[in-house]
Amino acid sequence: MKSLVEQYIEEGQPIGSKTLADSASVLVSPATVRNVMADLEELGFVRSPHTSAGRVPTALGYRFFVDSLIQVGQIDTYDLVSLNKGLDPDMSSKELVESASGILSEFTRMAGLVTIPRRDQVTLRHVEFLSLEGNRVLVILVLDDHEVQNRVIYTKQAYTEVQLREASNFLNAQFAGEALGRIRERLLSSMKADRESMNSLMQTTLEVVDQAFETENTSDFVVKGQENLLETNQALEDIRQLFEAISMKGDILHLLDRCMDSEGVQLFIGNESGYEVLDECSVVTAPYQVEGQLVGVLGVIGPTRMAYDRVIPIVDATARLLSAALDTSRR
Repeated sequence: MKSLVEQYIEEGQPIGSKTLADSASVLVSPATVRNVMADLEELGFVRSPHTSAGRVPTALGYRFFVDSLIQVGQIDTYDLVSLNKGLDPDMSSKELVESASGILSEFTRMAGLVTIPRRDQVTLRHVEFLSLEGNRVLVILVLDDHEVQNRVIYTKQAYTEVQLREASNFLNAQFAGEALGRIRERLLSSMKADRESMNSLMQTTLEVVDQAFETENTSDFVVKGQENLLETNQALEDIRQLFEAISMKGDILHLLDRCMDSEGVQLFIGNESGYEVLDECSVVTAPYQVEGQLVGVLGVIGPTRMAYDRVIPIVDATARLLSAALDTSRR
């Protein structure tokens, strides 16, 4: 089984019993190989495409191969150095995500995907509140990668410039450098527990933060290297559907979001993903972190005929290096 899968991954053509018997790693006769291949086909590990005498691995066969027959090692030093160069901590978080996607595509010759860090993990650098007419407040947020966001919120009462300035000064002094979601969580939990004893400053801060720091649960991802999928042996219709799924993002995002719940590398082969558009593909993912908190997922999409022993450590190493670069960039 191991020799059959390895030869098919390398050559991309159905493997016949004679071809397999002639390989240096197989020490039995062609007749014995034919019998073994027939047994593997009955078990669902291989199949015969069309009228070909050769066999190709099924998704079940690839899963057995990955789980039981290969040893996934560490990424080699040369590749590790090259990966590290592409993830410069001096980059903004957006630039790091885009670079990681490009790196995955370049090193695996597949489509590289990286989800954008969840908004509740974006770090506050500075905040200003400006009073507008009609109980409206303009919120100016400076975030961790020097991104500036402007939001208009509606408050229950009108606040003076002095009140809003005191609130922003308090937040900048106490919480600069912390994640938005964490700031909002801490303020709301502490202040709501003792609302009656709060002074005017605390009341102002509570109301504006409740809205200004509200984070959305929606996510997105960056994809690079879709053109690599055209170089595979997949049917053009399968490629077209996959391109459409990537552009629509829905199913892909749902799959990536599922990977946030697990640590380490996750591998979906064929229909294991649960999405029909990925039935002829494999997806290899790993989550990445910021300051110990899982904030996103990266990975690759490619044909089931991929060099798993090489792709898996590349995805794992990229996730670790992206996490380290994001941590360093925040200091």
